[in-house]
Amino acid sequence: MENTDIQKFKQLKNKTLIYSLLIDALGMLSYFLPVLGDIVDIVWAPVSGLLIYLLYKKRLGAIGGIAGFIEEIVPQTDIIPTASILWFIKFVLNKEKTLQELKNRNNK
Repeated sequence: MENTDIQKFKQLKNKTLIYSLLIDALGMLSYFLPVLGDIVDIVWAPVSGLLIYLLYKKRLGAIGGIAGFIEEIVPQTDIIPTASILWFIKFVLNKEKTLQELKNRNNK
């Protein structure tokens, strides 16, 4: 594995983590708006689902997008860090697969 592939992997990993944490943090903000929180969640749910899908793409993104939507729309579940869980799955549990996909994409 080339050093540039590992560098690109680390950059993607770090960038994706930051975006995932931001998506989760924005979703949790509704806890600080007691009356408006549920209304904000109705608006944020599809946005969150779409952002998660765009961030992770393919099957993981589709599953995560649906999970993110459901997590935001169901009351009292905003505490679940859906995007961050997906980051852990992609970059920790499936590290080798993700690294190989990145290498294949770069070689095209």
